[in-house]
Amino acid sequence: MKEQVSESKYTQQHLANERTYLAWIRTAVALAGLGFLAAGIVFRDSRYSGIGHIVAAVAGISAVLLGGGVVAAATGDYMRKREGINNEQFRSSSSLIRLVFVSLTIIEMLLIVLVVLMLLSS
Repeated sequence: MKEQVSESKYTQQHLANERTYLAWIRTAVALAGLGFLAAGIVFRDSRYSGIGHIVAAVAGISAVLLGGGVVAAATGDYMRKREGINNEQFRSSSSLIRLVFVSLTIIEMLLIVLVVLMLLSS
């Protein structure tokens, strides 16, 4: 039979887990804000305005969706680590890190395209 572990035995680890979770939540809020900013970019009438609006919309929606995905993944990761702490096991969150890295790289490329389009339209 498995012995029930008191969470107070691992107070420091639980508090560190909560701080990490809150850092992921701040990251998600920043991503969503970036998405609203990107989606709000307005191009003046120019030959690039059509493609610029499409790229801005895709970058904006992608960033907002990524923010929501980070909240969901971070919450799952928090719960797994909470259980792992109590069971004296540790698993790193490599899949969450990979998801954010790949997604941010794609969004960054879209934002670079936006900046180039803005420069070309001026």
